[in-house]
Amino acid sequence: MALADNAGCAKPNEDFPFPEIIELNVGGQVYITRHPTLVSVPGSLLWEMFTQKNVRSLARDSKGRFFVDRDGFLFRYILDYMRDQQLVLPDHFPERSRLQREAEYFMLPELVKMLAPKLSKQNSLGDDPCQSDPEELSPNADAARNLTSAGATLPSAAAGGPGGASATGAGAAGADVRRAGFITIGYRGSYTLGRDSQTDAKFRRVARIMVCGKTSLAKEVFGDTLNESRDPDRPPERYTSRYYLKFNFLEQAFDKLANAGFHMVACNSTGTCAFAHDQTDDRIWTSYTEYVFYRE
Repeated sequence: MALADNAGCAKPNEDFPFPEIIELNVGGQVYITRHPTLVSVPGSLLWEMFTQKNVRSLARDSKGRFFVDRDGFLFRYILDYMRDQQLVLPDHFPERSRLQREAEYFMLPELVKMLAPKLSKQNSLGDDPCQSDPEELSPNADAARNLTSAGATLPSAAAGGPGGASATGAGAAGADVRRAGFITIGYRGSYTLGRDSQTDAKFRRVARIMVCGKTSLAKEVFGDTLNESRDPDRPPERYTSRYYLKFNFLEQAFDKLANAGFHMVACNSTGTCAFAHDQTDDRIWTSYTEYVFYRE
């Protein structure tokens, strides 16, 4: 019996409503797998989805693929686990807590247990090379530590009393968490300038704000607003120049850096000019600007 070309073309029937080969769209990432793989763990979310009789109740994208609104990058590890119930991760994998969250969503308790021990250590970020980055431990953990450190240090400086030792210790702990380092923000902008005056300038929005620096620092500052899809397996202590932000406002990036204790120490910009049309004097200016931030 010939198989359908894709999941969207399959016609459900009473005995076997799903085709042997199934196409999935998970957060924009396309996966192709076998139906037995998706139902290999009884009781899981995928098992519930692909053992039901009413296929039409499942969401699909414009091409007929079954759609799941989750992290498309991390789903590859979910699918690998569904194949043989084993967990194999890259060295220095930085997304353990997020993968654990995905495992909880897909109702895979054994996978959750495999990931849980890596998250059980308290305040030992450097002990385990595969442990999650600081911002993944708690959404506002850094902000809370910063406020606690500031509140403990100020009374110590003013009073110098018996509480000074504990306040100093709290400040030292905060200093350990807030590691020093550089982060560079870069963006490319362009606008068209007419021949009459600058009031004719037509500006284009900032297409993408690039982030360069140590992976752990970038994640600490920008958290979930950091797009890591272009360099997903970068270890926390390595440097990258391929991350970019999910928003397009420089001021928003500056606010996040300022809240994390960074200060701008340098900036530079380059520009080029070209004519937009041969028959007009309109010119297109393109510039690339970088801002360098540092935290002691």
